Order: sequence, then C-alpha cells, then structure tokens
Amino acid sequence: MAGHGEKLGRKQEDAIAALLTQRNIEEAARAAGVGTRTLIRWLKLPDFAKEYRKARREAVHQSVARMQHATGAAASVVLKLMTDPNVPAAVKLRAAECVFDRAIKGVELEDIEARVAELERAADAVARRSP
Repeated sequence: MAGHGEKLGRKQEDAIAALLTQRNIEEAARAAGVGTRTLIRWLKLPDFAKEYRKARREAVHQSVARMQHATGAAASVVLKLMTDPNVPAAVKLRAAECVFDRAIKGVELEDIEARVAELERAADAVARRSP
C-alpha cells in the first residue's frame, strides 16, 4: 500500500473504479479483487477517501456536462409539448410552468452573478486601499 502523500496502489485505484460502477461495497470489492473488509478499511484511510471523493466528483461533473449538452433537445421537447394542439391541456400547462420556472431561475442567477461581481469589485477596491 502507498505511504502517506504517495499515489494509491493499483489495487486501490481498481477499488475506486469499482466503487463508482458497482451497486454496493461487496460487489465493488469482488470486482476489484479484494476482500470486503479490506475495502471498508481503505475507505477509512484519508488518502483513499480523498481520492474516492475526487473520483466521485469527476463522475458527477461529467454527468452534469452530459445533461447540459442535452438542454437544447430538452427545450425543444418542452416547447413542442407546449404548442402541440394534440397534447392534453394538463401537459401544456406543466410545460408552460417549466418554461416560466427556468426563465425566472435564469434571471435570478444573472442577478446573483451581477451582485457577486459587484461585491468582488468592492472587496478588491478595499484591498487596494489597505496598507
């Protein structure tokens, strides 16, 4: 096993990959070729836990990027449902609510971004004046 501050060993890297793809710890341990108790012990090691969290974050970021890539298609579906005369009124209403909700959230996000930018400018100005 790698020492403190060193890279993880091959088995531990395999275990992290298995934890990301298997349904539970037992299946992950089996897929990585280690015992369940070993994998549970590794999960308690700071370096292993840190690398596992890092790998999970990266997997989530990739999934979010895929979803963001699909927003154009999703918007087309919502708009088609909202304007299709053959779609039930309840579905049209839900699609319209979705459009309003997303539009409002977009405006709110722009407002927050502007406020944060202004606060950052003010903080920079104060920092430049400080000795």
